[in-house]
Amino acid sequence: MGIGAVKAVFLDRDGVLNEAVVREGRPYPPSSVEDLKVIPGTPEALARLKAAGFLLVVVTNQPDVAKGTQSRGVVETINAALRAALPIDDFFVCWHDDRDACSCRKPKPGLLLAAAARYGIDLAASFMVGDRWRDIDAGASAGCRTVLIERDYHERGPSAEPNFRTISLESAANWMIANELMH
Repeated sequence: MGIGAVKAVFLDRDGVLNEAVVREGRPYPPSSVEDLKVIPGTPEALARLKAAGFLLVVVTNQPDVAKGTQSRGVVETINAALRAALPIDDFFVCWHDDRDACSCRKPKPGLLLAAAARYGIDLAASFMVGDRWRDIDAGASAGCRTVLIERDYHERGPSAEPNFRTISLESAANWMIANELMH
């Protein structure tokens, strides 16, 4: 890693930081800030990552805004509540659906590349943590090491094998801190 280069942990939002609403084996975001539940252990795991020198950046697809089933204001309110509760440095949001063919919707790496450009992030020294194949594929495409938090959704697996699989953000944080030292 170059002198002064920033290392980051990119985090998916729903299913990683807060509980996803699972319907028919598929994850969905909470419908309101009242339905927002931070996953136990998340504040402590993020605090450890911050203490290890990582920038913490949320990269989240919110296609329900494009579909008209959620308002941008509610998504921003949920993000603000998470920012107030957790040591998050920034949020990068894709507001599109797959049919929009944008460059920011995961599995494309656009959100990670935009964050890297804004903050001078060394992508090879960084990690992408997600609970879905889209997160792992986006992280791999951006050149990050990847961590899959297993949630047993009914969907295909990632194209790229994650560097680490686990069931909690706490164990993911332990692995990233140990592996950051080896980079």
